[in-house]
Amino acid sequence: MNQNNNVITFEEISSHLMNDEHPSDYFNSLSEEVISQYPLSMLNKLKKVEQSAKYHPEGNVWNHTMMVLDEAALVREQTNDDRVFMWAALLHDIGKPDTTRNRKGRITSYNHDAVGAKLCSKFLEFYTDDEVFINKVAMMVKYHMHMLYVLKNLPFGNRIKMISDTDIHDLALLCRCDRLGRIGADKEEETNNYYEFLKRCQVPL
Repeated sequence: MNQNNNVITFEEISSHLMNDEHPSDYFNSLSEEVISQYPLSMLNKLKKVEQSAKYHPEGNVWNHTMMVLDEAALVREQTNDDRVFMWAALLHDIGKPDTTRNRKGRITSYNHDAVGAKLCSKFLEFYTDDEVFINKVAMMVKYHMHMLYVLKNLPFGNRIKMISDTDIHDLALLCRCDRLGRIGADKEEETNNYYEFLKRCQVPL
């Protein structure tokens, strides 16, 4: 843990994540001077990372993250651990700057979930020594793509590890917020996906 006067505190960020109706307003209001300081600079990089217009018409990863945050704020009272949940929403795509590539005109971010889990831990270690909290957030980031993997029967996921490593109820909510945090999201479809995911994970509805 390393605090200095040039960086906003863990408590300040947590307060906005936990209490604001639209947490994105706070993060969008941060000056370039503030958000350029480590570790917030890891989030600032998201502004320069473009995404596939087909799946993310809202634009760069920062825009998407802000939309996900506001979606998460709508359901945080439904979670079992709202602090872990909201920090995971903020950091869920922190791995994209290191993994995003333009492959013959197609933008991909393969493995950003696993890379993001490691970066998430580094980010949070700057602010806190709470290893249990850090691990819980990192695991949410690591598995935030697993709704897609499970529903499409893709080989990238590990359902057994996912269920043992996370609060599956909160993870499912995060996955739904991730899907809804984009322009043109089909709320009915994503709600159906959410329930189907829980069903396949054998979670009581």
